[in-house]
Amino acid sequence: MKTFYALPILGAVAVSTSLCLSGIAAATDLETSMSNASNWASQAGDYANHRYSTLDQVNAKNVGNLQVAWTMSTGVLRGHEGSPLVIGNTMYIHTPFPNNVYAINLADQTYKWKYEPKQDATVVPVMCCDTVNRGLAFGDGKIFLQQADTTLVALDATTGKVDWTVKNGNPKIGETNTNAPHVFGSLVLTGISGGEFGVRGRVTAYDIKTGKLVWKGYSTGPDDEMLIDPAKTMTWTNGKMAPVGKDSSLKSWKGDQWKIGGGTTWGWYSYDPKLNLVYYGSGNPSTWNPNQRPGDNKWSMTIWARDLNTGMAKWVYQMTPHDEWDFDGVNEMVLADIKMAGKDVPALMHFDRNGFGYTMNRATGELLVAQKYDPQVNWSTGVDMKTGRPTVDKKFSPGTTGPDVDVKDICPAALGSKDEQPSSYDPKSGLVFVPTNHVCMTYEPFQIEYTAGQPYVGATLTMYPTPNSHGGMGNFIAWDPATGKIVWSKPERFSVWSGALTTAGDVVFYGTLEGYIKAVSTKDGKELWKFKTPSGIIGNVFTYSYNSKQYVGVYSGIGGWAGIGMAAGLTEGHEGLGAVGGYKDLAKYTTLGGSLFVFALPDAAAGRTASTNQ
Repeated sequence: MKTFYALPILGAVAVSTSLCLSGIAAATDLETSMSNASNWASQAGDYANHRYSTLDQVNAKNVGNLQVAWTMSTGVLRGHEGSPLVIGNTMYIHTPFPNNVYAINLADQTYKWKYEPKQDATVVPVMCCDTVNRGLAFGDGKIFLQQADTTLVALDATTGKVDWTVKNGNPKIGETNTNAPHVFGSLVLTGISGGEFGVRGRVTAYDIKTGKLVWKGYSTGPDDEMLIDPAKTMTWTNGKMAPVGKDSSLKSWKGDQWKIGGGTTWGWYSYDPKLNLVYYGSGNPSTWNPNQRPGDNKWSMTIWARDLNTGMAKWVYQMTPHDEWDFDGVNEMVLADIKMAGKDVPALMHFDRNGFGYTMNRATGELLVAQKYDPQVNWSTGVDMKTGRPTVDKKFSPGTTGPDVDVKDICPAALGSKDEQPSSYDPKSGLVFVPTNHVCMTYEPFQIEYTAGQPYVGATLTMYPTPNSHGGMGNFIAWDPATGKIVWSKPERFSVWSGALTTAGDVVFYGTLEGYIKAVSTKDGKELWKFKTPSGIIGNVFTYSYNSKQYVGVYSGIGGWAGIGMAAGLTEGHEGLGAVGGYKDLAKYTTLGGSLFVFALPDAAAGRTASTNQ
């Protein structure tokens, strides 16, 4: 198995590799920054969502000596997702609502500039699952912030001055933004949140220099609005790829339900410059009551491959047709070239909320692997590899039992076997390291009417640890994407709601809801180091180098869906879409916070001498 070398991966390739970009004559400042392992220039570290660094000063032999190098308060409580960016001698920090941005001088941890937007607080009640923000993007000398109120802001990276802004949605009808923007080539892409308010999902591409709209592709509706070609956009059908056909989405909804059909796009995006394709997932259909929306509800719950320049969909694959459980499909797409049956395959790996780990051919859309990455998944007995459809166990089907009936012990719960917390890829072993949830639920759908700007859920949930298992609510696993098998699994007391980081030092890092940042061996999952931060960790671990010294960092600040009870002061078990009761014991282990922790080795342990910044 080999790494996907079509992308500039943190110093693993020369800058010249990034010149294979379609229609681009030279590397952009983002690509040049990503090719330098000292930086952490994008949320995933590269275009491929590897979350891998070639830095190895911190390694499996010395990681146990890590110490706190410095900390910084963000000044904001509630859930801290995503991670800072590091470019040269500057770190860019973001916060949950009100989405402040700080540029930090790494030499002395002083502020270079601050951007503190004044947003209307009425946006907070229409943010489904905490006031999180998943991070900033960099490109064209700008820092991009996607505010909760849907304003996309381009800030001068040097001064913090606003270059341009554009409004991406309408909070009055439940449209908000929690996703990180993504810079690919000359475009900045962003999605939309609000599936629990009947929002119609979409991806929008803006010109990086001006903020001008370039294209917009919806998840549901008419072909031209989805940027689907009925004859050329392909999908997996009857064991092969075939055109989706005319009105593929419209035919799968009752009447005009597609207009409030969900399929929102608030997750992570990846990009293959060689194919010039952007990959992402669309979320759950609205409402959560499946009886109110008969049909497959296309193209919610779908992996999309779109041409970067035009937005036209090359292929689509719907993971959970007619979703009955809120198994959002927005989780990251990891791109790598892997060996399968002795052949090199341009692969896409995706760990869906529905509990299945998928391996696709990212060039063609062919389905190669679909296996459970938590053995306790029970809503489906497996995926039919010919049709691509999961085989539903009717015992765990709310659509079968009907409204106002409790369907018990569905595994996983609505927050999935994994939510947005991103995995990391190790090019050495070819394994993917996946932070997972190990949680089941009782699900009761009920009739609900749509009102713009009001919750459009139509289900009551309770959540709890998976019965007859290890008693905890999470596992951190190593996964072989070529075979669809778990290589090793490390149980955790709570869901692992932090993004992972793998390094060339044979270490993989992640955080826990209790507040620990941990380092484990990539080989067997053995715990090598841990440190307890003041608040639960739902942020993504990152690494960079400054003055020839490697640093590892993470946000500490409980919240997100799992921590919504603490973040929003909710106490009833069914609140927070069932998460409050499921994670009630978190209050025994942690409390609210908002800080950044940065770690490094002592000079002696690092085997280094003082040097000037490079």
